Amino acid sequence: MLTQLPANLPVPLDDGACDHLPGLALPNITLMATDGAEVNLRQIPGWVVLYCYPMTGRPDTALPDGWDLIPGARGCTPQACAYADHHAQLNALGAQVFGLSQQSTAYQQEAANRLHLPFALLSDASAYFTDALRLPTFEVAGQRLNKRLTMILRDGVIATCFYPVFPPDQDALHVMAWLKNSHGVAHG
Repeated sequence: MLTQLPANLPVPLDDGACDHLPGLALPNITLMATDGAEVNLRQIPGWVVLYCYPMTGRPDTALPDGWDLIPGARGCTPQACAYADHHAQLNALGAQVFGLSQQSTAYQQEAANRLHLPFALLSDASAYFTDALRLPTFEVAGQRLNKRLTMILRDGVIATCFYPVFPPDQDALHVMAWLKNSHGVAHG
């Protein structure tokens, strides 16, 4: 079942691939969203939570061979569902939420609709955003995919980055704790 994490998944290690991100301004790149909008994260004022994930699975499609053996690969659907469950709380903390992957908008729309996500997923199918920020990626089954990481943005600048994110279904809770505790209540 895609909404449950299997036991004994390999834990990803911090390889330092995101150490350069805090303090960086976002690139001036527009991304297509599953709600039909064009989103330039650099231009959004206030707090934004951007979680980057490899790919959501589909009930009618097998995951790539060995998917569960790749540290950090499994868990995109549980992560998205956790953000959906905590969406109102994150909004109350003054944060907008987006998910980002290199899948096409059409691929992402299936997941957004099936999972009833109250936020948009952004497509970086061109990898321009990923490459501009030098986000970590991996390859499987001929696809280049984002490694799982979460950035908290403030006025178009990366305030902090969580990497690696594990377990993915706890990511939204870690983000809420950071917004509450590290910077007080993150309003305005």
